[in-house]
Amino acid sequence: MSIEPAIRVDRRQRRREETIEEILEVAVELMAEQGAAGLSLGEVARRMGIRTPSLYGYFDSKNALYDAIFERGWQLLAAEMDRLPDPPTHRADLPAYALAYGEAFVRWSVENPAYTQLMAWRPVPGYEPSAAAYAPSVDVFNRSRAAFTALRDAGVLRPDVDVDEALRMWIVLIAGIISQQLSNAPLEPYEGGTFTSALPVLADMFLTYYGSRPEAANHPKGRKSNARTGRSDR
Repeated sequence: MSIEPAIRVDRRQRRREETIEEILEVAVELMAEQGAAGLSLGEVARRMGIRTPSLYGYFDSKNALYDAIFERGWQLLAAEMDRLPDPPTHRADLPAYALAYGEAFVRWSVENPAYTQLMAWRPVPGYEPSAAAYAPSVDVFNRSRAAFTALRDAGVLRPDVDVDEALRMWIVLIAGIISQQLSNAPLEPYEGGTFTSALPVLADMFLTYYGSRPEAANHPKGRKSNARTGRSDR
């Protein structure tokens, strides 16, 4: 049996995938220049050297192209988060883990502003990501929640911590840094950025509130230390 038809199909599929990649790259480049709302199928086609109707063979609307960019952005960010170590099981390791976790998210976001404006804000009137495009975002959230749960269950966070509340506050903290940096100092590098440089201090403040406390000094049950005399009183 000839395998030539299968080879032709594979080649066509490969060319299609390569064209889709090129469309996404050009679209993100255009969004970086003009803002997410400035994305134009006509301009994407012009930069690719094709006619605008040709794009509809790959994306049937501009919202479909936005969906592909939104989904791709969260997939890329998830790949960055995958490089992080597992949640620590010792309190002493929490500061380094929290800082690495925050830095991975913030660095990627400020270094990829075209994706971030679509992922984190709602800059395009009338556009809402489809359920399929939104799925990688949900996956990142669920993995973050699982990490916070593991930290609490290991005693690294306070045992009484409400995981959903703590995660919500962490998201507010991280999103605030990203938003301020991109809004007010978008041309600054991550290192030394006016707002990105605040991450270590803000992460430490977060851990001061949500992290587990050091063990109190061991005193016999039912006794307390007299702060002035050092004696134990019943």
